[in-house]
Amino acid sequence: MRRFLIDTDTASDDAVALVMALNHPDVRIEAITVVAGNVPLKQGVQNALYTVERCGKQVPVYEGLEKPLLRPLETAQYVHGQDGMGDIGLPLSGRRPADGDGVEVIIDTIRRFAGEITLVTLGPLTNVAVALLRDPSTASKVEKCVIMGGIGFGHGNVVPAAEYNVWVDPEAAKIVFESDLPIVMVGWDVSQRFATFNDEEAEKIRSVSPLGQFCVDIQRCLREFGMNELKLVGFDLPDPIAMAVALDPEVATVTKRLHVAVETRSELTRGATVVDHLGITGQEPNAEVVLEASRERFLRVLYDAVQS
Repeated sequence: MRRFLIDTDTASDDAVALVMALNHPDVRIEAITVVAGNVPLKQGVQNALYTVERCGKQVPVYEGLEKPLLRPLETAQYVHGQDGMGDIGLPLSGRRPADGDGVEVIIDTIRRFAGEITLVTLGPLTNVAVALLRDPSTASKVEKCVIMGGIGFGHGNVVPAAEYNVWVDPEAAKIVFESDLPIVMVGWDVSQRFATFNDEEAEKIRSVSPLGQFCVDIQRCLREFGMNELKLVGFDLPDPIAMAVALDPEVATVTKRLHVAVETRSELTRGATVVDHLGITGQEPNAEVVLEASRERFLRVLYDAVQS
């Protein structure tokens, strides 16, 4: 069994990514830690707990940090709904997280299973950055760190130059990308091109099972935002395609070792992932950047999960 540790700001696409990991036959999720991002921390915790319960699993969910390192939290509830799960009336309250500090759980879990953990980050990198600040040796003990964040090619989804997870806490992202973590970066550009679903494609997933229905119905607000603001044909699933890369590395069909820097000081380009495709800076590569993906393999992982 492969050991996963998932850090998430659980909203509608994060929940689908959790379903994929929870139902994967050869993955054991050691812990889910929650960070503030798409929704405030407490709501993200409830959404994660509900998703775990919906899959019939028992995985501990821990509270992490409730705001970015240096900035006020700016949620994406205008994208995912006030509850983060499409505002479709799900019972997203009253569940109790596991006792413990999410940041310490990250450090302790990676230490306990040194060299075995795949760390998958689905939200802002605040929890991971603080874990690295508290114990820098954490980076060298991770087998792989798959990050949904940034942009390999193209434009952003919150401001023209940046993707939300990096933009909301760029200082944390800078710490993570400047660490020794073995990073695989799956940017929003990958989701936009390979993980967007029109209504017909969404209905196919919805019709598979009650879990498929759940995974599509919670995208109600995301669909509206995707079509009206991002000019997509429906909704896209950034966190699920990143999770698919973690679960099945062959989902990533073209990758390249590149240097990725994070802009923290400019308001115009705050949170931009500056990817040095030509080696102009002379900086050593610090990430495996996913540039192309197989939609077919991604869909296979997704369908397998909702059929479980």
